[in-house]
Amino acid sequence: MSTASTNDPPAASAGPAAPIAQFFIPAAASLQERRPRTLKHGDTFAVFDHNGDALSGPGSPEGLFHRDTRYLSHLYLTVNGKRPMLLSSTLRDDNATLTCDLTNPDLFDDNGKLLLGHDLVHLRRTRFLWQAHCYERLTVKNFDERPQRIRIDIAFGADFADLFEVRGTVRAKKGRRFPTVIEQDRVLLSYIGLDGRKRSTRLSFDPQPDAVRSDLLTYELDLAPHETRSLFIEIGCDQGEALSPSFRSFFVALRDARRALQKSSSRAASVITSNEIFNEVARRSISDLYMLMTDKPEGPYPYAGIPWFSTVFGRDALITALETLWLDPEIARGVLGHLAANQATEVDPASDAEPGKILHEVRCGEMAELGEVPFRRYYGSVDSTPLFVVLAGEYLKRTGDLATTSRLLPHVEAALTWIDEHGDRDGDGFVEYGRLTAEGLINQAWKDSHDSVFHADGTLASGPIAIAEVQAYVYGAWQCAAEIFRRLGRPDRAARFIARAEGLRQAFDAAFFDEELGTYVLALDGDKRPCRVRSSNAGHALFTGISYPERAKQVARTLMSGSSFCGWGIRTIAATETRFNPMSYHNGSIWPHDNALIASGLARYGYRAEAARIFEGLFAASTYIDLRRLPELFCGMPRQRAQGPTFYPVACSPQAWAAAASLSLLQSCLGLDFDPNALQISFREPRLPTFLDEVTLRHLLIGSGSADVSLRRSGRNVVVEVIDRRGDIRIQTAT
Repeated sequence: MSTASTNDPPAASAGPAAPIAQFFIPAAASLQERRPRTLKHGDTFAVFDHNGDALSGPGSPEGLFHRDTRYLSHLYLTVNGKRPMLLSSTLRDDNATLTCDLTNPDLFDDNGKLLLGHDLVHLRRTRFLWQAHCYERLTVKNFDERPQRIRIDIAFGADFADLFEVRGTVRAKKGRRFPTVIEQDRVLLSYIGLDGRKRSTRLSFDPQPDAVRSDLLTYELDLAPHETRSLFIEIGCDQGEALSPSFRSFFVALRDARRALQKSSSRAASVITSNEIFNEVARRSISDLYMLMTDKPEGPYPYAGIPWFSTVFGRDALITALETLWLDPEIARGVLGHLAANQATEVDPASDAEPGKILHEVRCGEMAELGEVPFRRYYGSVDSTPLFVVLAGEYLKRTGDLATTSRLLPHVEAALTWIDEHGDRDGDGFVEYGRLTAEGLINQAWKDSHDSVFHADGTLASGPIAIAEVQAYVYGAWQCAAEIFRRLGRPDRAARFIARAEGLRQAFDAAFFDEELGTYVLALDGDKRPCRVRSSNAGHALFTGISYPERAKQVARTLMSGSSFCGWGIRTIAATETRFNPMSYHNGSIWPHDNALIASGLARYGYRAEAARIFEGLFAASTYIDLRRLPELFCGMPRQRAQGPTFYPVACSPQAWAAAASLSLLQSCLGLDFDPNALQISFREPRLPTFLDEVTLRHLLIGSGSADVSLRRSGRNVVVEVIDRRGDIRIQTAT
């Protein structure tokens, strides 16, 4: 995938550095089994169970995290010494707050006498994140006809574990903990790392608890019949002296958090359809995208996913921005600006950096600062750089924003130079990858598991490896570079890039297409031997248009065959292949973003019916998933009637490019396109999937105006109706 980890163990032959080099996530605890509740704001995220607790222990991903460190590893609420029973646990539709409704179990004294029957005390935990704080209001209401004395205990702890430790890495040495500082209404937990940096967690309480220890606070509440009491808790990460929490500070922060979410998401077009379940999918997708968004100096930037990847990733953000370009172009502008600002300028083997190369990943934790993991500022992805150029070109086509494009031009040129001087390692015209350090990632395309690139007999490919989809991205980069230079008044440069693209297209067809397979091979290894494997990678050749039309027909047929398309989506590896395993990370699983890019490619070549089948499969899967939230991936088991998909145990959820997948699929089926110069929105051969009879898109931005459009099924056709337009905008339908 596009992260610095793989869920597969390192290859036995990789040598002593392999466990470090792979940074795999041990599947000791299933996220699907836990189905945690997640919150995020900025560089802070939290993972809680359904009760709102964070239970520490081996393999637990729960807690409050800030800048790749867990600042709170344990939070456990009890009523009279017993864990309350769960009534419900819900995230607001906009992900602003988590609300957990709980009630008391039967409570007995030491002699077994019933003191309080179940369901007489209601507890509601309302929680959100804002500016490196976790805010909570706990309301306790006595529904009994008699007064009750209720003891609320909240146990807490902070292990200050680096995220890579939480993921399973064992460290030989760690920093040291400071003694806990206890005051009447607050507790300070602190740690100094081996990097010399002090990290602290401050817990503050209002009203003042009846008792506070280094790991426990206690409230003794005397509640009259039907009386309600509210308790407020603030948990701050690396905060200085803070005011005591209060009713006012909680609600001011809540107001500000909701306003910020509303302001960012208001840029997006809205989607309303005839299918209420899909409306829930769309609302959750948009909410997840804007929750994962982090404001950078250059603009909004979608972090990759929770819990393992809540940070800057190049590839993830670029693909997410491409998926959502029709919905909110500002995301693409922010991504391009931030990646340009962090583009490599020199060779640094330790971080796999070369001049012009685009970021893979940034980490801020102790282990990254010390170099125990190489990801402090890491450039080990082969496709981020061409995708950067692709997004720059597509952003210009979508918006006509020449001012931003002109500012990006030096970075686009540096990226194109990297493709020539560093990406093409042997001068054969293809871009290959191979790590510059033994601590880097072995595979540096989006399928970055150690065993994701192999030959037909299952033998792992040796590098440098030219993987299929990267050649397609480079083709797209040459095409987009031509558009950029043409629009900036440099037709000579544009013509040269068009020629480069056509030359690559011919070479790619000759070296990668395999008539017997009926598709493109997975890769060429270091000896230029083709990896004759049917994979989803071939579908990305359709995404950028490198495929000749007659080849596209064969690729589409192979991708939609029963061995690849399992009913939920297209598998990463077809069931016919030696290493196929539907439960693996990259060798038979289904990734929503992968399917969205393939569907976009199918639509490009006119195969909208096939794109609609993919859309239907992923939508059907989402109807079985908690919160209607498509995860990072799920298992590639065949779809069975009246049964849901098989989940992958440690898939991230939410994940940005998975959240954007349904929105991208909708665009592909509708043939939605924009021409900012002509102020025209077009629908080319629109097709509605079987589960949608009508789609209304509001606030489609183009130029300084916008339009609201409705599409509805009429027999075998789709009728497009303009509801409203603001500005001199044209709507065109092509059949």
